[in-house]
Amino acid sequence: MSVTAFIFPGQGSQFVGMGRDLAAAFAPAREVFDEIDETLKQKLSKLMFEGPAEALTLTENTQPALMALSLAVVRVLEREAGLRLGDVAALVAGHSLGEYSALVAAGSLGVAEGARLLRLRGQAMQAAVPEGVGAMAALLGVEMAQAAEICADAAVLRQEGQADQRQVVQPANDNGGGQVVISGHRAAVERAVDLAKQRGVKRAMLLPVSAPFHCALMAPAADAMAEALEGTVLLAPVVPLVANVTAAKVRDPDEIRRLLVAQVTGTVRWRESVAACIGMGVDRFVELGAGRVLSGLVKRMAPDAVSLSAGSPGEIEALVKVF
Repeated sequence: MSVTAFIFPGQGSQFVGMGRDLAAAFAPAREVFDEIDETLKQKLSKLMFEGPAEALTLTENTQPALMALSLAVVRVLEREAGLRLGDVAALVAGHSLGEYSALVAAGSLGVAEGARLLRLRGQAMQAAVPEGVGAMAALLGVEMAQAAEICADAAVLRQEGQADQRQVVQPANDNGGGQVVISGHRAAVERAVDLAKQRGVKRAMLLPVSAPFHCALMAPAADAMAEALEGTVLLAPVVPLVANVTAAKVRDPDEIRRLLVAQVTGTVRWRESVAACIGMGVDRFVELGAGRVLSGLVKRMAPDAVSLSAGSPGEIEALVKVF
């Protein structure tokens, strides 16, 4: 019998039209979208369905929008197909903001609380660093140890006749399959890209992002989330969460709260999280929500595991037949 982990996507998976077919086909999906619209006092669902893309890709919109679609899929699976997460999954995990989707899906947070937290998280992360000060880059064909070494060397700014200065640049996402995303001060990230090319990394490129996520520059956003989470009721999830910053399972609400704060400035250890799931017996990963980014990464890292995704009515129908 297969052991399943439900996984939830993060920023970058969004697209105009996301959730539109689901809302048209299923009343439970519409209920989720309506609840989040009401909570945020915004027609976020209209933005998801119709765009414009520029508004959807604003971090404060992207984060709750991706959660909305993931939870709509979960609600349809529960209400229409009788597939309750606690009955069919052994673990949950999410990439960055997807960790909030995972926690709501597993009953640790309510839908409204998740939407409010992600709206605040997106706003706080965007406001933490002035525009143009930070950057992120993807290094492809590199392992985590080499990426960390490149970041350590690129962090030092040497100027003739002046003392060395240190800038922030660090691994933000260890996505696996030879893909590491780095984040920090723009100049330091640009130095890291140049160093990576000099050292034979297959590909190194700056990413079109609005802020340097998951690095020390996000400390103001971590403080904002600590304050918000302190006043938020968290329950133990019905199945354990494999946390981004530890790549280990957790169910204790106080520990989850601490890890959600640490996640803002810490590395998303996705490669290790997938390995941890496999080590705990998982042989089937099901990505719920927008796109197939995480299921694609799983296929590269764990080719022997079954990797599925569901974000549309047709994909949900196919998924139900598997269980």
